[in-house]
Amino acid sequence: MKTTDYIAYTVDRLPKGYVFTYDDFYNGVNNKEAIIKALNRMAVSGKIEKLSKGKYYKAEKTIFGNLEPPQKQIVKDLLEDNGKIIGYLTGLSIYNQLGFTTQVSNTIQIGKNEVRPQLERGRYFISFVKQKNTITKENIYAMQLLDVLRFIDKIPDTTIENTLKRFIELLKKMEAKEISNLQRLALKYTPSVRALLGAILEEINLADPELLKNSLNPITKYKIRGAENILTTTEKWNIQ
Repeated sequence: MKTTDYIAYTVDRLPKGYVFTYDDFYNGVNNKEAIIKALNRMAVSGKIEKLSKGKYYKAEKTIFGNLEPPQKQIVKDLLEDNGKIIGYLTGLSIYNQLGFTTQVSNTIQIGKNEVRPQLERGRYFISFVKQKNTITKENIYAMQLLDVLRFIDKIPDTTIENTLKRFIELLKKMEAKEISNLQRLALKYTPSVRALLGAILEEINLADPELLKNSLNPITKYKIRGAENILTTTEKWNIQ
C-alpha cells in the first residue's frame, strides 16, 4: 500500500477529535519525511486539521463549523508518558467542568511536579502549576479540588462565597476515605489552603480536621475575604 493510501486509511479509522502526530504512523511507514508531507497535504485539503507544528486531528463537523478536540487530547502528551501519569488538568481547565464558573477559558492549566514555560497550541495558551504531591490517577480529583482552594480568589465570573458553596456540595458527595486522602494531600499545600479546608470540614462535620490544625502555626492569620459569610468556623482557623 502506498504511503498516502496507508495514512488516509489510518486517519479514517481514528476517532474524531483524536490528536495525532507522525509517530502514530511509524508502524506502517518508516519514512518520516513522507509521512509529514502526506499529513500536511491532507491538512491543506481540509481532510484533517492542523493543531500546531506536528500535531493534527480529525475534526467533528457540525452545522456550526468544525469542533476542536477536547482539551485533554490537545495536551495528552503533557499528561502522560508511556502510560505513566505526569500531569493533570487543573485551574482554568476544570473550573467550568466542576461547576465553579460558567466561563470557558482559552488557557489550559496543567499540574506537574516539574513546571515548564508557557506554550501555545492552536488558540490555546498552556501554563503549568507546581504540584508537590505525587501525581497518580487516584489523586487527581482531590488535587483539582485543593487547587480550587489554592486559587480561590482567581476563579473568573464568581465569588469566594459561591465557590465555597459549590466546594461544600462536592465534598458532601465524597466518601470518608476520600476526605482522609484530601487532608493528607493538603499537607503539601500552602497554610492558607490547609486552614480553609480545615474550616470547611469542621463547618460541615464530615471529618476530624485535627491533622490540618496541627500542621498550622497558631498565630498566623489568613486573608480570605468573604469566607466568613459562608463559614462560622473562620475565626477558629484564623481566617479573616
